[in-house]
Amino acid sequence: MASSLIHVAACTGIENIDEAITLLEQNNWDLVAAINGVIPQENGILQSEYGSETIPGPAFNPASHPTPVPTSSSSSSSSAFRPVMPSRQIVERQPRMLDFRVEYRDRNVDVVLEDSCTVGEIKQILENELQIPVSKMLLKGWKTGDVEDSTVLKSLHLPKNNSLYVLTPDLPPPSSSSHASALQESLNQNFMLIITHREVQREYNLNFSGSSTIQEVKRNVYDLTSIPVRHQLWEGWPTSATDDSMCLAESGLSYPCHRLTVGRRSSPAQIREQSEEQSTDVHMVSDSDGDDFEDATEFGVDDGEVFGMASSALRKSPMMPENAENEGDALLQFTAEFSSRYGDCHPVFFIGSLEAAFQEAFYVKARDRKLLAIYLHHDESVLTNVFCSQMLCAESIVSYLSQNFITWAWDLTKDSNRARFLTMCNRHFGSVVAQTIRTQKTDQFPLFLIIMGKRSSNEVLNVIQGNTTVDELMMRLMAAMEIFTAQQQEDIKDEDEREARENVKREQDEAYRLSLEADRAKREAHEREMAEQFRLEQIRKEQEEEREAIRLSLEQALPPEPKEENAEPVSKLRIRTPSGEFLERRFLASSKLQIVFDFVASKGFPWDEYKLLSTFPRRDVTQLDPNKSLLEVKLFPQETLFLEAKE
Repeated sequence: MASSLIHVAACTGIENIDEAITLLEQNNWDLVAAINGVIPQENGILQSEYGSETIPGPAFNPASHPTPVPTSSSSSSSSAFRPVMPSRQIVERQPRMLDFRVEYRDRNVDVVLEDSCTVGEIKQILENELQIPVSKMLLKGWKTGDVEDSTVLKSLHLPKNNSLYVLTPDLPPPSSSSHASALQESLNQNFMLIITHREVQREYNLNFSGSSTIQEVKRNVYDLTSIPVRHQLWEGWPTSATDDSMCLAESGLSYPCHRLTVGRRSSPAQIREQSEEQSTDVHMVSDSDGDDFEDATEFGVDDGEVFGMASSALRKSPMMPENAENEGDALLQFTAEFSSRYGDCHPVFFIGSLEAAFQEAFYVKARDRKLLAIYLHHDESVLTNVFCSQMLCAESIVSYLSQNFITWAWDLTKDSNRARFLTMCNRHFGSVVAQTIRTQKTDQFPLFLIIMGKRSSNEVLNVIQGNTTVDELMMRLMAAMEIFTAQQQEDIKDEDEREARENVKREQDEAYRLSLEADRAKREAHEREMAEQFRLEQIRKEQEEEREAIRLSLEQALPPEPKEENAEPVSKLRIRTPSGEFLERRFLASSKLQIVFDFVASKGFPWDEYKLLSTFPRRDVTQLDPNKSLLEVKLFPQETLFLEAKE
C-alpha cells in the first residue's frame, strides 16, 4: 500500500495523501488504472509538451519510467518524447459517493451523499424520512465517536458503505394502545348535539356521553318531538354512522358539538294525497275561467261561498287531527300543514300544551316575559286563506311576533277540537272570553287573541278578527305591546325591589348564620380545651398517685437502717439530689445494689428517670448489676453519689 502511494504521488504529482487514497479506492487499488485515469492520454496516444502535435507511442508504464527526467537534448528534439506530468491543479477529481444505512427502531433508511456533504445534511434527510426534528435526533455509529453537525464527511475518512443508528432520548416510545386509549378518552367525553326540528324550526341542545348509542339519541328525540324513530328523517350524520347500535364516540361526530336536522318522514298515503292535490289544482285551473266567477251571483251564489267551497275542496289534509290525545302532536301536524300550504315564512308556533305556553310566556323573570298570541284557525272561513298568506306570513309580522310574542295555535274547524279549546279557554280566561269565542261566526275567523299575564289572572288585551290588513294588524300588535311594556316595567321594578329585599334578608341571615357558627366554634373549642386540660390534670393526678403509691411501697419494703456500731460491715452513702440537697443513709455492705435504688426511688427519684453517678471514678451506677452487693460494686465503706435526670 505504501509503495502504491509513492508511485501515485511520483507519477501524478498528487501530494495530498487523502486524494491519493481516494484515487486508488476508485480504481480498486489498481496502480496502472489509477495513473492512466489521471494522465491525459487516449489509446496509447501521448500528448507532446507543445500541445499541438501528437505522436503515437506506447502506453506509459511506471515500472519502466519511474522518474522521467527531462534533458536539454530531449527538449530540443522533436522526435524524442516524454510523458507530460500534469500538475495538481489540472487533476479533476470526481466526487466520491458514500452509502449510509440508518436504523431507527423498526425502520431502515438508505442515504447516499457525496463526501463533501456534512453530517447535518444527513440529519435533514432523516428529518424528512422519519418525521423527527433534528434537535431531538442523536446520530450514532461513527467510528471516530460523536461528531458535530458541521463536520464534513470527507474529513472522517469513511468507507463507501456505512451503518448508523438514530437515538431519540427526548421522545416517548410509541404506544401500541394509542388508538384504544383515544377511543377510551372519547367514550368518557360529552358530545353536544344541536338538533333542529325541521317542521317547527326549533333547536334542541342535548348532551350525550360518548358511550351513548345512536338509537338512544333517536329515542330521546322521539320524547321531545313525538316523531317515532321509524318516521324520523335525519340529516347531518357522518357517513360512518351506519348502525344505530354504534356509540357516538365511534360514529365520527364532530367534537365537542355537532349539528343535526330531523323531520317527519312522509308516509305513502301523504305522498299520494299531495300528488292528488297537485292534479286537482291543475284540473281546476284548466277547467275554470273568469266568466264562471263573474256570473256566480246570477245563480244566487256569492263570492264568499265560491271561495269557501274552492278552498275546502282544495284542502285534503286537516290542519289538526280530530280528538288528538297529545296537544304537542296536534300542533306538530298543524305546523307542518301550515308550512305546506303557506310556505316556511310564518310565525314559530309553540309546540306544547296551552299551560306550557303560559309557563314559557308569563312564569319567568319579569325581564324575560312576553305576550302570548293565540291564533285560532278555521278552514271553513272565507278569510282564512287571505289572512294566513298575506297577513300572518308577512315578514314584518313574523319578525315582530318572533321578537315579542309566544305564538300558540289551534284549529277550530272540527267540533271536537272547538269544544276542547273552549274548555281550556273557560279554565284559563273565564266564561266571558269563552262565550265571546263561542258566539263568533265562521266568517269572522280566523281570530288572533293577545294575552298578557298578570299576578292573579291572565288578561285578554285584544281580539283581532280576520278581516284586517297588515298595517292594522301591526298597529294592534304594537298597541298591545305598549300596554305590556308599561306593565312589564312596573313588574321589573317590583321584582328588583323584592329581590333587593330578599338579598338583604339573605345577607343578614347568612351573616347571622356565620356569627352563630363562629360562636359555636369558639364555644366548642373552649369546651375541648377545658376537657383536654381536665383530662391532662386527671392523668397527672393519676400518675402522681401511682408514683406516690410506688414510693410508699418501696419505702415500706426497705430493710431497717443498720446502726453505726454493727457487727457486720456497714457502708455509708451520701447522695446529692439535683436540687443540691443530700440524702444520707447506712446500708449493710452485703446489701444488694437494688436496695440503694429502692431507697432513692422512695425519696421521689425513680431509677428509670434518674441516673446515679459516682465521682471518682465517674461511672453510672444504674448501669451496674442491681443484684450485686455494695461491697462488690465498691461502694464501701462510704461513697458520695449524685443524682442526674436522664435525657
